[in-house]
Amino acid sequence: MFSINEIREQFPVLNQQVYVKPLVYFDNAATTQKPLCVIDRERDYYLHENCNIHRGVHYLSQKATEAYEHARQTVADFIHAKEAKEIIFTRGTTESLNLLATSFEHFCIGEGDNVLITAMEHHSNLVPWQQMVQRHHGQLLVVPMDDKGVLDLNRYEELLKEGPKVVSIAHISNVLGTINPVKEMIAMAHQYGIPVVVDGAQSIAHHPIDVQDLDCDFFVFSGHKMYAPMGIGGLYGKVEWLEKLPPYQFGGEMVDTVSFEKTTFNVLPYKFEAGTPNVGAALGLETAIQFIQSLDRNEVEKHETRLLQSAIEQLSDIEGIRFIGEAAHRSGLVSFIIDGIHPYDLGTIIDKMGVAVRTGHHCAEPVMTRFGIPGTVRASFALYNTMEEVEVFVNAVKKAAMMLR
Repeated sequence: MFSINEIREQFPVLNQQVYVKPLVYFDNAATTQKPLCVIDRERDYYLHENCNIHRGVHYLSQKATEAYEHARQTVADFIHAKEAKEIIFTRGTTESLNLLATSFEHFCIGEGDNVLITAMEHHSNLVPWQQMVQRHHGQLLVVPMDDKGVLDLNRYEELLKEGPKVVSIAHISNVLGTINPVKEMIAMAHQYGIPVVVDGAQSIAHHPIDVQDLDCDFFVFSGHKMYAPMGIGGLYGKVEWLEKLPPYQFGGEMVDTVSFEKTTFNVLPYKFEAGTPNVGAALGLETAIQFIQSLDRNEVEKHETRLLQSAIEQLSDIEGIRFIGEAAHRSGLVSFIIDGIHPYDLGTIIDKMGVAVRTGHHCAEPVMTRFGIPGTVRASFALYNTMEEVEVFVNAVKKAAMMLR
């Protein structure tokens, strides 16, 4: 049973006013709010379990270590990894992608080698690869998209034939809401022996993830976009790849033996987890997963789809509106501009009406260049949002548009 009222009771932050208006929070693609169970779990760790893990024989260290490794197993089960050691805890999607770019550079990137991404990537899935290949006088190969925000798979296959060392693609665009056919794209890349990274930052909260079914070589995500604390996220990698790639950072925990002459490295997953981890946030991530799993995910997905469809339908009545991203398969958000009105101005006035949306290029500046715009207004939805909030949002956009005209 999916009860929106019961769910909202778990998110006290939503029950406040801004500018003497009830808060409507439609900035979930940037970060989601956290339920009480997540906040309480992290607080409980610092009250009763706080200790450095993997390094002590005493009770608290063993208790914290056990909780941390249990959280790792929970993440593995959530995305259907084969085993827990395929899960590397990171600070989030950005660190996961930087880890991969750095490790691949030291493993197999040579002079003139290329990496393949798409035209709709977040900067976090663009800049690390860009900087890496440029150091070796290679280039980014970019899969183009059409005016609706749909990737050109014919061009994708042509680019695969050029032999990129890695393919790294967004599961869902954080600007367009496009759900990319990643399973098909992974299979195509594997025909050419190319490993694939999937950026799941925008998908993991909205859709069930099965990394074995996708057959991706890597999958990265952030906890804060799925009701977990900030500063925690994950990198899934197939064991055969994680064993081959060199470590990303060096220090404590990720070593096996150390002398002044030589260092050997720890086994998976610890090889990639240098230093003291964010244990409390990892436990919060586990609790967020348990919160998600306590709900009927099919009902949640239907609810979020209704929110999106209602928003698009109601916004369509506004004169001069232009949706950026109109793929048939979309999820989670709607991006738009209105003729003659700067997105920042529109967002500022909407905010004064109590509605939180995101404006700008959303860390995807090449997408804006592709569509010839300075930015968009983006409303993004979560399971705790309501149809009534959609109506409030649309009315705020209409009023703001009238004022600015």
